Amino acid sequence: MTRERGIRRSAPLAVALCLGLSGSLVAGPAVAEEKEATTVRWGDCPEDVAAEAAPVVLECGTVPVPKDYADPDGDRIELMISRLASTDPDRRRGTLMLNPGGPGGSGLSQPAFLANRGIPSEVLDTYDVIGTDTRGIGRSAPVACGFTPDGPYFANIPPYAVDDAAVTARAKVVEKVAEQCAQHDRAGVLPHLTTANTARDLDRIRAALGEEKTSFLGYSYGTALGAAYASMFPERSDRIVLDSNIGDTHLDRDGMRRYALGMEQTFPDFARWAAARHHSYGLGRTPAEVRRTYFTLAEQLDEKPVDGFDGNVLRQLTFGYLFKEVQYAKLAQQWQALKSGDTEAVRAAAPSGGAADTPPSIDNQLSVFLAVSCNDVKWPTSVDVYREGVAEDRARYPMFGAATANITPCAFWPYAPAEEPVAIDDDGPRNILLVQNLRDVPTPHVGGKLLRQKFADRSRLVSVDDSGHGVYVYGDNPCALNTTTRYLVDGKMPGKDVFCPAG
Repeated sequence: MTRERGIRRSAPLAVALCLGLSGSLVAGPAVAEEKEATTVRWGDCPEDVAAEAAPVVLECGTVPVPKDYADPDGDRIELMISRLASTDPDRRRGTLMLNPGGPGGSGLSQPAFLANRGIPSEVLDTYDVIGTDTRGIGRSAPVACGFTPDGPYFANIPPYAVDDAAVTARAKVVEKVAEQCAQHDRAGVLPHLTTANTARDLDRIRAALGEEKTSFLGYSYGTALGAAYASMFPERSDRIVLDSNIGDTHLDRDGMRRYALGMEQTFPDFARWAAARHHSYGLGRTPAEVRRTYFTLAEQLDEKPVDGFDGNVLRQLTFGYLFKEVQYAKLAQQWQALKSGDTEAVRAAAPSGGAADTPPSIDNQLSVFLAVSCNDVKWPTSVDVYREGVAEDRARYPMFGAATANITPCAFWPYAPAEEPVAIDDDGPRNILLVQNLRDVPTPHVGGKLLRQKFADRSRLVSVDDSGHGVYVYGDNPCALNTTTRYLVDGKMPGKDVFCPAG
């Protein structure tokens, strides 16, 4: 869930790094270190990565890792990484690995993205900033289930289920999707896409870079990967910043259902914005009227779609455009067009690039999201469980709950989890800074609170009175920016949890 490098995703998508060494895959997450250390040979990045990074110039290289850590001497896959090297040898502390989220987000150009967006130069002086296409993504043994723009599977958030029959109908679709993914996995990579394995990959990258420890900055799903790395390799983790937390080391059914909570908590910000602009958009004079407009419009589109836009599309678009306030005007324009029923206006207001223009990378992103989410943890297999959950969340979170509680291909996934999800380890250095907006659609504030409880005294939580997905560099709160920069550059962890008022 990708319009912007990092954590913002294309509207219909919900919207992934790490490595290890010694022990059993089932009993423990570590695996044996390679006898001969790999070193990275840096060179030019692929042309599209270089173009996306411009004017920043990145270097790229590859690191070989086991496809299956249970068979460390077996087949290898190549991971592509990028580097924005520190230009101040007197300031350089080590490496800062990045992850933009997902699972399914390409991170090769992320160092340049953050630099171009204005990350403080002190951070760039302190670290070699490392981006990665994690296993299965982009140029790192990419996987694809063969999803097409006109196929039945177009987003990792299920469609809104208007009734029980819709859940049953969706079950038939996602069962075929799970079978399709298995049929397309000719290289046998799909079952090895897990948070634990990508954490092990991170540690191989750390070793290949010649570092005893690594720092990490992860957004959204990247917080799960960072939490896994800090738990699997606490002695090799340096300064860890987890921004917009999902609440654990993996995305499970409860985590996806929290998307609906996030929408309920974030929508009032848009409703106030739209109400203040009623004379321009006509969506309601008060926030309550704007909320009623949402439900009325969704129900009308359920009954009679406009130019292919039905109630589910409205709900998905609203979810996606609540990620950042800068998108509110576009969302209001789309509502306005749909409300008018003018098909020409709907086409004009539609997101740039229709379904026919969906890039091939979307297949890769959707496939990785599915594989990691389904491989990490066992999902319920009974359709009745999902029907009950949809009914519960339709009442509890009426705006979007009947979507996020709906059944996914994980219910029929052909691969059983190879190991238990990575358990949070609260016995380690106090080096984990959690940063979280109070209102965030896919990662509501409770995700930060959950990780704070699980990491206990290893962590501190920075709660920010702001709305949207992403805080550090993505947001504009001076307290959050200064607190995070101070930790990354000087290692000054707050003595207690921090509340940052609206900036």
